[in-house]
Amino acid sequence: MSFDQLSSIESGGGGGARRQNNGSYADDPEFSRLSQSLMNKLFHLQGNISKLNSDIGLLGTRRDNPRLRERVHATIEESTEQFKEVGEGIKKIQTWEDATPTQKYSQQKLSREFKAALGEFQSLQRTAIEKQRASVTAAKAALDHETEGAPSSPAGDQLQQLQQQEQVHLAPQDEVDFQEALITEREEEIRQIEEGVGDLNVLFQQVAQIVSEQGEQLQTIESNAVNVRDDTRGADYELRSAARYQKNARSKACCLLLILAVIMAIVLLAVFLG
Repeated sequence: MSFDQLSSIESGGGGGARRQNNGSYADDPEFSRLSQSLMNKLFHLQGNISKLNSDIGLLGTRRDNPRLRERVHATIEESTEQFKEVGEGIKKIQTWEDATPTQKYSQQKLSREFKAALGEFQSLQRTAIEKQRASVTAAKAALDHETEGAPSSPAGDQLQQLQQQEQVHLAPQDEVDFQEALITEREEEIRQIEEGVGDLNVLFQQVAQIVSEQGEQLQTIESNAVNVRDDTRGADYELRSAARYQKNARSKACCLLLILAVIMAIVLLAVFLG
């Protein structure tokens, strides 16, 4: 390491953020904290997506049970809220002012991973809704089959037979009420998941719009950079041409001076010798 490099490091501070000429910092602590927090949350969401993928695959199979459905619903609700929170952070970090090239890379990486994770989660949401609806439809069909009334007893049946029939149908009626409550609960879960899907669709569109606008700005910056590069190359070519022309002109002037000097020397010699 040279002495100049060592001096520049010492003047920049011992391990802190380095201050640029315009007074801003090359490493923004707030931006770093926010981006790292979003990355951690996305990592956690990836774990939820993996668990959801496994649990949703069990819906409608022999291993399907109320506990599994409750776990799926809870994970979907938790992940939906976390995606909303991360989405707000993504929108904030995408509109960060005076982002450095490193920060722009972080912006693109976060938005890319967010959109990929959200797309996968929404696909699982739709699968869960389809399986829940199929389960509700099957439960309603089974319930309708169970609640089909038996043929009415003749008008001359005795009171004892009516009491026996009421006792026979008492337990199934409790089961019917229980099944109807389960169906209502599943329909409410489906409605909540659908609301979450709608909210996340809006969030996805907002983030995509911000990323698209940022992309247009980056394209404009890139275009300007290309123009500057071309102009610089043109100016460099002109300078080189001017330098060559000047060099050639100096060479010609030297040659002329040399010729004049020779002529003058010849004239002087002729005058002295004459």
